[in-house]
Amino acid sequence: MLNPNDNNGKTVSTDMNSTRTKTLGVYLKSRRAQLQPEQAGLTRSHGQRRTPGLRREEVAILAGVSATYYTWLEQGREVAVSRDVIESIGRALQLSSDEHVHLLGLWNANEPETVTPITTEVKPQWQEIVNQMAFPCFISNDRAELLAWNRAVDERIADFSSRPPEQRNMMVMLFTDPEMRSRLVNWEEMAAHSVAIFRTSFDKYSHDPWFAQFVAELSRESSEFAALWKLHRVEIKKVTRVFYSMPGDNQVLAYDINSLAFTVDHPDLHLCIYSPAVD
Repeated sequence: MLNPNDNNGKTVSTDMNSTRTKTLGVYLKSRRAQLQPEQAGLTRSHGQRRTPGLRREEVAILAGVSATYYTWLEQGREVAVSRDVIESIGRALQLSSDEHVHLLGLWNANEPETVTPITTEVKPQWQEIVNQMAFPCFISNDRAELLAWNRAVDERIADFSSRPPEQRNMMVMLFTDPEMRSRLVNWEEMAAHSVAIFRTSFDKYSHDPWFAQFVAELSRESSEFAALWKLHRVEIKKVTRVFYSMPGDNQVLAYDINSLAFTVDHPDLHLCIYSPAVD
């Protein structure tokens, strides 16, 4: 058992890490609530459970740390955590591969927390690159804001060109635009996937008040977004298949969405290319 008074559990007073540790605590709590005792091999339960999922002390036992130490982590206290300990907690919570990567990103004990500015404009030549693509293609940032897109996006996904800049957000359009929803055949699947990806950005930029305000506003506008957001699921961007039906056309178009990091200087930008699906 790891005791919070041991050297590995000494309190860290660095203000730089305070936001990260609080975000880590929220994430651990959300994953604990999703794991049932039976899934963790705990067949006997003593006393009535007041909260869903595992108890803190149960996670601590499974991870081989003290209950006090694990409680401090969930509370967002600034305690030093080794990689071995965070890996052990991840195994105890039975995290998926994407969730495991996210956990390590929140821990990130070997690197100082840095504030990455959000890119809100792109160079004209980047727009030209997008224009040359025959299929839907756009550049977005970690806020899901579209900064550059081609005509195929307006024609097949949603008419972003007719929207004011503040509404050119993929999350907003996905949950509030009836036309985009009617075109997207597998809307439920893409909605859940998109929210899980956006959660990774939300945690990454936990210091940025824009994200909290955005989530609060979209939650008021869309109960479906609010319900998905409460699940606290995270996913990493990967090739995703999407299906669109065009107005007045019985044909369904299938695309594989490839999301690529755009430049080293702008790690928050993503080049999304919709390529025709090939089975």
